[in-house]
Amino acid sequence: MGNVIVSAVVSLDGFVADTEDGVGPLFDWYNNGSVEVYGTDPGRPFQVSPASAEYLKSTWPKVRSCVIGRRLFDITNGWHGVPAVGDHVFVVTHEPPTDWPFADAPFTFVNGIEAAVAQAKEFAGDGDVSITGGNLTGQALAAGLVDEIAYSLAPALLGSGRRFFGDYVGPEILLGNPRVVEGDRVTHLHYRVIR
Repeated sequence: MGNVIVSAVVSLDGFVADTEDGVGPLFDWYNNGSVEVYGTDPGRPFQVSPASAEYLKSTWPKVRSCVIGRRLFDITNGWHGVPAVGDHVFVVTHEPPTDWPFADAPFTFVNGIEAAVAQAKEFAGDGDVSITGGNLTGQALAAGLVDEIAYSLAPALLGSGRRFFGDYVGPEILLGNPRVVEGDRVTHLHYRVIR
């Protein structure tokens, strides 16, 4: 069985987006390097530093399924039916869209984080499940579903916005020492949750 990993690009003060859901300088590193990398969509290249490319190439191919929230789904329009990373996306929502034009895309709409992670793990088999940072991160941590935290730290302070850990309220969680990869305009910190 693979790992359940919560991940996002995060400002130094802990935000994945500003109050208007903009990412501003957080995503600068995706297009400031000399190495081209791809997630699932061959039409969506990223130009990153060699160090970030090595990190992404060591993590992204292991991801088989993703869990995202309805907010991210709506902001990205579900990436027009093509998962950003992995082969299938499980969207946590109480109200699945009824008019999304990509009905045949590999997206499943699920009520609740626990059900979404269970379905994503079943789909992933030996592969990893990625949960996008934000409110889902806090919910998954509180439910004890997380094995690893991939925290890509951007050198910016947003001041307010959407927190990586959402409104997490739960037990103290200890992490192992991080794998640290210094990219250009980003530092990748990859932690294992200690059980």
